[in-house]
This record gives sequence, structure tokens and C-alpha cells, in this order.
Amino acid sequence: MRPGVALRLALAGNRTDTARVVLTVLSAALASLAGLAALTVLAIPTPPGERGGNNSEQYTNALLREPGLRGGTAVALLLLAVPVLALAGQCVRLGAPARDRRLAGFRLAGATPGQVTGLVAVEAGLASLLGTLVGLATYLVGRVLLHRPDARGLLPLPTDVLPSPPAIGAVVLGLPVLAGLVGVVLLRRVTATPFGVVRRIRRERVPGTWAGLLILGGVAAYSLLIPINQWYADRDREPPPLLTPSLMLGGGLAALVGTVVGTGWMSYTAGRLLHRHGRGPAVLLAARRLTADPWAGSRTLAALLAAVVVGAGAAGLRASMIADMAANRAVDQGFAADDDFYLNTMDLVDRAVHVAIALAAGGLIVALVEGIVARRRTYAALVASGVPRSVLGRSVAWQALAPAVPAIGLALAVGLLLTWGVAGRPRTYGGHSVQVCTGDAVGCADPSTLREVWVPEAVVTPEVPWAQLAWVGAGALAAVLVTVGVGLLFLRMSTAVEELRTG
Repeated sequence: MRPGVALRLALAGNRTDTARVVLTVLSAALASLAGLAALTVLAIPTPPGERGGNNSEQYTNALLREPGLRGGTAVALLLLAVPVLALAGQCVRLGAPARDRRLAGFRLAGATPGQVTGLVAVEAGLASLLGTLVGLATYLVGRVLLHRPDARGLLPLPTDVLPSPPAIGAVVLGLPVLAGLVGVVLLRRVTATPFGVVRRIRRERVPGTWAGLLILGGVAAYSLLIPINQWYADRDREPPPLLTPSLMLGGGLAALVGTVVGTGWMSYTAGRLLHRHGRGPAVLLAARRLTADPWAGSRTLAALLAAVVVGAGAAGLRASMIADMAANRAVDQGFAADDDFYLNTMDLVDRAVHVAIALAAGGLIVALVEGIVARRRTYAALVASGVPRSVLGRSVAWQALAPAVPAIGLALAVGLLLTWGVAGRPRTYGGHSVQVCTGDAVGCADPSTLREVWVPEAVVTPEVPWAQLAWVGAGALAAVLVTVGVGLLFLRMSTAVEELRTG
């Protein structure tokens, strides 16, 4: 198969295929922008100097000025790419039945199985390459437009640096390669023959409760951070350099995977409860769908739950910071001057969580619409047999909300517990004497003017941030409701009797 023929066949398709390509281009552009922004932060040069004197003073933001804060800023930018990549994964699945029939037609025309798989990889890779090129162009144009030094010549953004060419090439070319591999993996259970499409499906086992062990393991890993560090401190020894990052990364991933996988168990349990206690055809239809495919909730809610876990963790960290600031102000240790900086930093994290929830909502919409479009002939047959469209609409709402509500609650609890094991502990301040001077700077230069003041001991326990947790949960639930509303619009268009004649 010549490259030109492969290109034409990869770009062939109907309106659903066009929508899949457009959404893939958009998600790849957003992911490349997040990656290039993170690389730009890491590319800021650090002037030589002693600790505290090697700041990059050309920036107004301390997150860019201080070398110790750039790594966390880059990680936060990369986290924004997680829901975007999840959206890209949902886009690849859009219109899968029609695409499979198209691939069967290629097989009938003489294409080999390897050539069919290559077409899928080329289709996903080209769309992602176009998206990364759009993202790179947007990044370069934005770098010029946003280069606005203030009156002192300071920059609000790192528009004076560029990542290295190999790093840019890794983002622009690496994402299309990853997209092509994902397309091949998603096609691994589909065999396109000249006689049609055969999908190899193994019977899924009932979801177990082992996901709870992952959550408990992740929370336990974070809870051990302080005791382990204290154990080394009591023995005047430094902990291994990779111990703390390994516990944090491993514990966070274990808790996140447990939360996502646990949604399958919640879906199955919710389906059984609805089937046993539910009343009405809409509830019973949703119950059967949930028990027949309980892992659908895990697949579609993964990005949203990840954003909720991060948002709940950020809420716990903010509560800990507020407690520290209040205690330091009480003992007058001069920490209050940095309150605005730290709280503004947490505001940036909260905004990143909001963006992630919005992007995850896009993935939810794509997944729900894809499911409705894939089953449109079934829905049309139900409507033709006398089932009201309102019943089908309520069943779609039940199917989306029944696993989403408990899963969001679980994600909030897991995110808070991760940080609460470290930041929610009671902490003691004061209990020592300090030298103070009430005069001016000239008078305080004389040691005889200083006097000893005893700072009383204070024990502070951070308060559970119920209000912020409620806002994060409400935002996630609102994203699900918006998804249901968009799905109902597509349901009405997909239940026309004419759909019974579609292929």
C-alpha cells in the first residue's frame, strides 16, 4: 500500500469520523501547549550564587523567580495534560462501530490485517500531529504577543526563554506516536474480515473490592511520611533521597487507580440496588446497563475523578497552610508577610483543577454521545415499539448519575485523606524565648536594647475544609449534569425512526 493511498484511506469516513479527527486535533493541541509550557518553566536558567541568591530576578512571579518552586509549577502544568489525554482517548473511541465497518470494507477490497491496523495508526497519528503543530504555532505566537515587560523591565511570563529543540521535538512528535499506539491498542480485540467485523470480548468478572486495598495502601504511604522522616531525624541520619518522592508518587498513583477502579464496583452495586429496589422502566433499563458493563463508569469518569482527587488534596493543603499562618501570627514569628504569596499559589492550583474538570467534562460528553450514537438503532427500535423518549432520557440520566455521585464522594475523601495524613496533624508552636526590640533599626543595633520574651506554646489543628470540598464536588457534579443534558439532545436526534434504516 503506497503512502498516498494509505493517507487517502485514513482520511476517508463520514461526519462522525470528521468529528473524531477535529476533537483529536483539539486535544492534541491542548496537550502540547501544556507540555511546552512546562518545558519553558524548566528551561529558565538559574544564575550562579549561594542559596537564596540565585533567583531569576527578571520575573515578577515568585513561582518563576525562585528555582525551588519551578519544579512544582512544571508538574502542575503537566497535570493539566492528564485530562486532555483522557479526552483524546475518548475521542479515539468515537464512532467505533462505523469505523469498524469501514475497515471491513477495506479488507474486502484486498487490504491485509496489518495494513488495516496501520491505517488506524496513521489516522490517529496524523490528527494528533496536526494538533501538536497547531499547539506549537499557538505557543510561538503567544510567546511573542505575551512578551510585555513592565516599567521596571520585569516579565510576568517566561517569554524570554525557549525549551531546547530536542525537547520541543519530543512533544510535537511524541504525542502523535503515542496516539497511533493507543489506536492500535484499542483495535487489538477487533478483527476486520471481508465478511464483517469480529470483536473478541472476554466475559468480564464481577468487580471486586480489591480497589479498596489500593486506596488504603496509598493513604498509608502518605501517613508514613512524617514518622519515617522523624525516625531518621531522631538518629541524626538523612533519609534516602528517593524515599519521600517514591512514597508520594507511589501512594498517589495507588490511591488514584483504586478510586478509578472502585468506580466499577460502585457501578455494579448501584445497578444491583436499582434493579432490586427501583421502580419504573427507566430505572430498570439503567440498572441492566450498569450491571452489564460496570467498567464503563471507570473508563468515562477517570479524568474527572483524577481532577477531584487533586482538588480535594489542594483543599487539605490550603487548610494546613491557613493553620500554620494563624499559629505563626499568634507567636509573632514573621511568617505573615508571605501569607498572600502562598495563598495566591494555592489559587493557581485551584484554577488548574477547574480547568481539568472542564476538560474532563468534554471527555464525558464525547463518551456519552458515542454510546448513544452506537446504540441509536436500539433506541430507535424502542421508540418505534412505543417506549416514550422521556423514559430513555431518564434511563440515560440514571446510568450517568448512579455511579458518578458516589465516585465523586469517594474521590473527595481520598484526596483529602492523602494530604490529611501529612498536613492534618496537630502541630505545636512556641514554647521558647526570642529576643525582641521595640525601637527603630538604629536603636536595635545595640545588643543592650534587646530583651528576652517567652513565646507561649500553642497547639493548632487544621480544620476540615468542608466549604472548599463542597465546591469541588459541586463542580464535578455540575460537569456530569451538563454531560447528561448534552446527551439528551443527541438522544432525541438518535431516536428517529429513520435510524432503523442506517447501517
